[in-house]
Amino acid sequence: MNYPNVILWSDACFFSPYVMSTFVALSEKGIPFSLKRIDLASNEQLQENYGQISITRRVPTLQIDDFQLSESSAIAEYLEERFPAPEFERLYPKNLEKRARAREIQAWLRSDFLPLREERPTEVLFAGETFAPLSPEAQRSADKLVTAVTQLVPTGQQNLFGEWSIADTDLAIMINRLALHGDNLPPAVAEYAHFQWQRASVQLWLSESSKGQ
Repeated sequence: MNYPNVILWSDACFFSPYVMSTFVALSEKGIPFSLKRIDLASNEQLQENYGQISITRRVPTLQIDDFQLSESSAIAEYLEERFPAPEFERLYPKNLEKRARAREIQAWLRSDFLPLREERPTEVLFAGETFAPLSPEAQRSADKLVTAVTQLVPTGQQNLFGEWSIADTDLAIMINRLALHGDNLPPAVAEYAHFQWQRASVQLWLSESSKGQ
């Protein structure tokens, strides 16, 4: 098969959960791609050269031949249409309502939980750092997350929809901000996130992240 030239633009240290989501999506699709780094610490993303690649000047950016696209959820949906099943693995459930729910979960994770993201940053996920106990506001955010997960993932079920989707990876990222920090979680919630963390595509990302430190 002749694949297009695919480039994933990442933060230099591989700490971005949104780049991770795109990396996992590409890996699950089985699409060969190369990685290029942007140093966010030195504001390299604001330079004119990168502005010619990403109109949002953020990561991730997916470059396929002459087409560039930023924002991880938009990239996942594009990849699902550009490289469809059954020739390529699915990123979203086949069922319409389940597919809509997966996108709802992705949008929610990206637009909510700011206190939790601030107090349990991705240094927890990819560098094993620890921080102060959660503030009351962040604890409320964590409680909201746990309540949702217990509703979304029935006891004993390993994936959101009975089969893996990219929403499982995104949800596990948020849960593991707590689980990998040692914060108190219901065992079933922690086990769900742990199971998702063992997926081969996620382990590939963790390997890249460890090399980027």
